[in-house]
Amino acid sequence: MEMVPSEENQLVPKEGMFWSCRQSIFNEMKKRFSQIENASEEPRVLCIVQDTTNAKTVNERLTLNLPASTTLSKLFEDVAHKASYVNGTFDLAWGKTGDMGSLDPSSETSLTESGFEPGKRNFLQLTDKDGEQPQIASDESGTAGSSGLDDSSQERFIGPLPRDGTVGCSSDYSSPSYSYSSILNKSDTGYVGLVNQAMTCYLNSLLQTLFMTPEFRNALYNWEFEESEEDPVTSIPYQLQRLFLLLQTSKKRAIETTDVTRSFGWDSSEAWQQHDVQELCRVMFDALEQKWKQTEQADLINQLYQGKLKDYVRCLECGYESWRIDTYLDIPLVIRPFGASQAYGSVEEALQAFVQPETLDGANQYFCERCKKKCDARKGLRFLHFPYLLTLQLKRFDFDYTTMHRIKLNDRMSFPEELDMGPFIDVEDEKSPQTESCTDSGAENEGSCHSDQMSNDFSADDGVDEGICLDSASSTERVLKPKVPNLNTSSLTFELFSVMVHSGSAAGGHYYACIKSFSDGQWYSFNDQHVSKITQEDIRKTYGGSSGSRGYYSSAFASSTNAYMLIYRLKDPSRNAKYLDCEDFPEHIKHLVQREKESEEQEKRQREIERNTCKIKLFCMHPVKMMAMMENKLEVHKDKTLREATEMAYKLMELDGVVPLDCCRLVKYDEFHEYLERSYEGEDDTPMGLLLGGVKSSYMFDLLLETRRAEQVFQPYKPGEVMVKVHVVDLKTDTIAPPVSIRAYLNQSITEFKQLIAQATELSAETMRVVLERCYNDLRLLYVPNKTLKAEGFFRSNKVFVESSESPDHQVTFTDSLLWKLLDRHGNTIRLFVSLPVQSPGTNRTICQKVGGETEECSEGSKGNRNSVETILEESTEKLKNLSLQQQQGSSTSDSQKSSDTSDFEHIESPSPSQEPDSSSVSAVVAVDNRELENRIRAASGGSGGGAYSDPETQFPGEERSDSEVNNDRSTSSVDSDILSSSHSSDTLCNADSGPIQLANGLDSHSITSSRRSKANEGKKETWDTAEEDSGTDSEYDENGKSKAESYYLYFRAEPYAQEDGSGEGGQKCVLVHVDKRITLSAFKQNLEPFVGVTSTQFKVFRIYANNQEFESVRLNETLSSFSDDNKITIRLGRALKKGEYRVKVYQLLVNDAEPCKFLVDTVFAKGMTVKQSKEELMPQLKDQCKLDLNIDKFRLRKKTWKNPGTVFLDYHVYEEDINISSNWEVFLEVLDGPEKMKSMSQLAVLTRRWTPAQMKLEPFQEVVLESSSVEELKEKLSEISGIPLENLEFAKGRGTFPCDISVLEIHQDLDWNPKVSTLNVWPLYICDDGAVVFYRDSTEEPMEQSEDERNELMKKESSRLLKTGHRVSYSPRKEKALKIYLDGGPVKDPGQD
Repeated sequence: MEMVPSEENQLVPKEGMFWSCRQSIFNEMKKRFSQIENASEEPRVLCIVQDTTNAKTVNERLTLNLPASTTLSKLFEDVAHKASYVNGTFDLAWGKTGDMGSLDPSSETSLTESGFEPGKRNFLQLTDKDGEQPQIASDESGTAGSSGLDDSSQERFIGPLPRDGTVGCSSDYSSPSYSYSSILNKSDTGYVGLVNQAMTCYLNSLLQTLFMTPEFRNALYNWEFEESEEDPVTSIPYQLQRLFLLLQTSKKRAIETTDVTRSFGWDSSEAWQQHDVQELCRVMFDALEQKWKQTEQADLINQLYQGKLKDYVRCLECGYESWRIDTYLDIPLVIRPFGASQAYGSVEEALQAFVQPETLDGANQYFCERCKKKCDARKGLRFLHFPYLLTLQLKRFDFDYTTMHRIKLNDRMSFPEELDMGPFIDVEDEKSPQTESCTDSGAENEGSCHSDQMSNDFSADDGVDEGICLDSASSTERVLKPKVPNLNTSSLTFELFSVMVHSGSAAGGHYYACIKSFSDGQWYSFNDQHVSKITQEDIRKTYGGSSGSRGYYSSAFASSTNAYMLIYRLKDPSRNAKYLDCEDFPEHIKHLVQREKESEEQEKRQREIERNTCKIKLFCMHPVKMMAMMENKLEVHKDKTLREATEMAYKLMELDGVVPLDCCRLVKYDEFHEYLERSYEGEDDTPMGLLLGGVKSSYMFDLLLETRRAEQVFQPYKPGEVMVKVHVVDLKTDTIAPPVSIRAYLNQSITEFKQLIAQATELSAETMRVVLERCYNDLRLLYVPNKTLKAEGFFRSNKVFVESSESPDHQVTFTDSLLWKLLDRHGNTIRLFVSLPVQSPGTNRTICQKVGGETEECSEGSKGNRNSVETILEESTEKLKNLSLQQQQGSSTSDSQKSSDTSDFEHIESPSPSQEPDSSSVSAVVAVDNRELENRIRAASGGSGGGAYSDPETQFPGEERSDSEVNNDRSTSSVDSDILSSSHSSDTLCNADSGPIQLANGLDSHSITSSRRSKANEGKKETWDTAEEDSGTDSEYDENGKSKAESYYLYFRAEPYAQEDGSGEGGQKCVLVHVDKRITLSAFKQNLEPFVGVTSTQFKVFRIYANNQEFESVRLNETLSSFSDDNKITIRLGRALKKGEYRVKVYQLLVNDAEPCKFLVDTVFAKGMTVKQSKEELMPQLKDQCKLDLNIDKFRLRKKTWKNPGTVFLDYHVYEEDINISSNWEVFLEVLDGPEKMKSMSQLAVLTRRWTPAQMKLEPFQEVVLESSSVEELKEKLSEISGIPLENLEFAKGRGTFPCDISVLEIHQDLDWNPKVSTLNVWPLYICDDGAVVFYRDSTEEPMEQSEDERNELMKKESSRLLKTGHRVSYSPRKEKALKIYLDGGPVKDPGQD
């Protein structure tokens, strides 16, 4: 435009040029209006495009309604925009008439001239171009805005609006309606969202922030996962790596996070728990640090997020300063100081207050070590080092002491886009000539700041200087000179890039993240599956605050949207990283990207729960089956009445013939607290939909089918009552009666409560003692008459013990009374069902119970042998009994007391010190007896011909299952390591060297170890445990084979038991054991020796769970504290592993069976053993246990990864040298049809399968052995075995887990057929190991023509077939849990299910 000078000598447009430009704009607008007017009269062409380039999109359709005059080139542009592809990287072909070929993307001919029919549906297929998949468009590609199909108005969903926001907001925070189809297409922003599982918005916000942090993302990509060391399902870094790759490369609008949460060890109930995003950040960082130990990323979190500060106290009289160094991962900033009415207005102001010291004076004076008196002092914090990524937490959640409610502070707090932290570095470093006392506590206080300002301010500081070490003799103390860092202020400028926003109140809400991309500087809103562009104005809206006057407590229940966490990055060009592009990925990431693309198959939506069916957990205390609480799921139509639902529950719990129907009713039940919430009197005809509050996917309560006897009457349960289980204690017989349930109110006094118990139990209220068990080993005597139940700690469900007698025990202190001791034993004794081996080695021994009270030994084949194993065991057991009785001589005060037949416990009485025998002498006797017992057993077994177990290093031929590796693996069983958790308090019980040990509940060790036997139970098999002292090893015996047992006795009683459920068929022997759960596993096994018939080193203990899965308990020094009543245990014969040995599970590979993976046996492989030697040892086991009589040359062993077959092991390979082996290792055994073709590691074994389209059939698998990774060689071998001409042969790699099942309706177009590569070990094949699945076909063979009915029938068959290989999602109720990430991963699968 021509410019002319004005009077002020400024350039202005020439007047004529201005009017000329204006006229041209009008002409252009007129032309556009004319086109629109003509378009309204022009016929339209409906184009339906099927994207066949990916399994994820093959069933999706793109619909375009275009004017008939649209050119083909414009059609390609519109399809590229609609599918989010780069134009020119794909082809369009006719979908119905394949003979017309592909369309020309550069043609300017109109749609009608190209064969499109206006007014009809025109089907097209979007296909790969030159064998390569289309490139996904990004913002830089320019396709996002190339057409007029902009839907930015729909995409611009920033997040929940504040209460005073847009008109029409119906709630404080809302989420757009979720549609499955809405996540199939990528957002126009180029970024991918995350699907909210239920209430995982906090997780999504943090994951998106970490993904948009270049330094964290790049470091995660550089970490390489070793599949041989860890299960990928439980590897947190690996699942994060996969998620980040999908966020960067996926073309979907949003992806799932279930794989990540599964690696956390979470189940589906965690999706319904909302947690704090800052808490999640801490827990996740801690989990990553644990997983990254001994890797290059071990210190990544500290390098990026950790800073240092000084916590100091300075005496104002002498200048002496005591200080320490603390580390932090984030800085919590107070929004509003405690008790103040004015909030801080900005982050800078809050930071200034954070480092502002406080003066300790008056009653809060500080005791100075130098002045030796209390002096005025100054206490505060100073920043010494800021992290590269600075995290600020705005403490918006507070507690209102007036209303006693948790509140959210919605006050306005601004934050800058660039934050200068220079002024906050050591702002008040008063230089002192005196030496300062310093404690570097960063190692043990990592990630936490020890100051009053960094606490929740829930309680005032009473002058205690918490966390400040003033002890000059401390080993961690070191003298430092005051150091003032010479920092350049400009180097401490941080730029904001992430704002995590919370919308809602303290009672709940929603999280989303506003994040700035470092690639283009644009801000985006990541709100679960929605990603949209936002502006700086949108960021300023998250400052908080509202219009109008608001009081201090007005926001207690209000809902608003404001920033909660801020993340800044240091502006340092030398350190600031950029996002890695796909072409710059490390090789292992490129492989992972390809695997993800290959494994992407069409997702199927999970079927919705029936709309009108209520599904709720149902419980029932079965009156016959040992009074066990049974659990089931009740599915009832919402219109069914309560009476009809009761009938359904009655049949579901199989009570027909046990209890009459009119003696049953449904009540509202809380399983967690074992609390009966309410009953439904007079509502038999009320629909269940009304009673349950509608049809829901999960309920916060359960139902209990309650039963009664015919002469009883149901008690009404009213809301607001608490349930109390009352156990009557009889000190004369040492018995505790089964519970009697009563209901009370929290405002009742103890006196009124005693009267209520007296009515139910017919005991005297005047002499009644009531003991409340609030939790494990927490017994509280209720003795204040006017105190209410609420004040005593009663809750929904409670358990009390009552005793009413004239016994002098009333006058004794409660913790020294007989009542307390009986209850302590009751609380720690559990009942276990132990299944013994069917036949002991060398003998066929059974246990027969005599009426006279003695246990009779009945043996076959060895009755005449006086030196039998059983005789020796009985003699040694009697010695232990007599020894135990000698310890108690003189301590019995009531031998005439008889124990009731129904009692599971015996009386415990603490002896006086003068009556107690010498501990060391008893220990020596017991140790000698144990060694003598073991030696005599070995000698007897050898002398009677039972040599199968005379050598402790010899494995039993009849060993059914294996224990896990003890000496080589600390976490032998991932489940058992959690179940048998180590208890330090239990370990100290085993130390009998220093006299009585005071327990947590006040009971000394002698009150447990010293006990009196009751004559009423002499007929039962009974021994007393010798617990093992924790010596830091899991071996029962030392290097010389001597027992480590100490003279510390815990309660143990066992008696024969006949199983009623029929599971003990075939001669299975069972023992009912009552044992103190503080006993160690080692001592427990030693007590079982007389019943098993061998020493404890020659048998294994397996714990049986509810689903009949068995896991071995191997940690001998740990206690049975995790066991509970009625747990089942199976004893199996077999020796412990030696050093260098590994337990291995062997599965048979059946490539052409419906179940290709079948468990065979457990065996032992040793370091240095060859594969041939392991096969030789396997052969007799396979013959005896599996009836497989194999020649050593007729089968092979190969690697097993999940269900996938891998590397073929050659006979000369050596374990630990050529083959890496670990505990609980798994291998495949494959039976060969002919001689072994694999001779060297350079060969490659591929499993091939022919696809015949003309028959719609997949042929059986055939193995092809290649000499190289050449594609030509593979084709030649396939042509040779199939007869297909080489030029017509096409192949594709199978996807997913072996056997790579795929529907015959999809295989022809879903797989990547005939990839254009020359070798197998490159993209997109990546066939680098044995066991890969390759499909092949004849390209000239056309698919079989089918009618609609035939296709539908085939579709049903294929769906049924493929459904059998899928995994069912089990019903999981909602559970309230604290936020925790489990490093031991997901549940261990049953080998039988493989």
